[in-house]
Amino acid sequence: MAKQKPLKRLTVGKKSKAGRSHGRITVRHKGGGHKRSYRLVDFSRLKKIDVSARVESIEYDPNRNTSIARILYKDGSRSYVLAPDKTVVGDTLVCQDKAPVKLGNRMRIENIPSGTFIYNIETRPKQGGKLVRSAGNYAQLTAIEKKYAQIILPSKEVRLILTKCFASIGQLSNPQANTKKLRKAGQSRWRGIRPTVRGSAMNAVDHPHGGGEGRSPIGLKGPKTPWGKPALGKKTRKKKYSDRLIVKRRRK
Repeated sequence: MAKQKPLKRLTVGKKSKAGRSHGRITVRHKGGGHKRSYRLVDFSRLKKIDVSARVESIEYDPNRNTSIARILYKDGSRSYVLAPDKTVVGDTLVCQDKAPVKLGNRMRIENIPSGTFIYNIETRPKQGGKLVRSAGNYAQLTAIEKKYAQIILPSKEVRLILTKCFASIGQLSNPQANTKKLRKAGQSRWRGIRPTVRGSAMNAVDHPHGGGEGRSPIGLKGPKTPWGKPALGKKTRKKKYSDRLIVKRRRK
């Protein structure tokens, strides 16, 4: 991975909101953090369809846990894309309706063989990749039936995706991201994560878990948020239009 500054014209400024909306805290334990610029990652690559590109560098992106690749197209333009695992500088990538089944190439799902690992998957044609975009992740294409393909997502949910959608071949880089341990509290602060106080360490007036003499149990059937709502195990997905496309729910 290259230790170099990102290409300036492929970045934009990013203002830290510190977990606030209209000045009020909406997400707790956020604030501070290192200054960062946002890399403009091309999740669709459809503007350069049928144009091959060479990988110029593999770079760190502070806005995501996977690495990004800077690619140079034959027409001289550059862009950032999500870097697949085991991609090296000098590799050639292409986005086509029917491209060679090669690591990093992007093509329509209907032209990908069953059993192939894929990532950065569209949910609607020409929308850009929405699914499977974090470090080390991959989905598996299991079957194609008429206009839908069955895909096993990293959560083990089996979902139907239109075969006209695009997906990239392979697995994303940095698969060991979730095994990395932070060496000191300051590394959390660099990431914009502030300390979290346990509810059981608070007074009863401040949290449903608070109060009692000494170290007391929470005294509830299940943990709650400071506002009294279930904190773990509560289903948050309501009725959605895409429910009909889920063949098998994810692991609980």
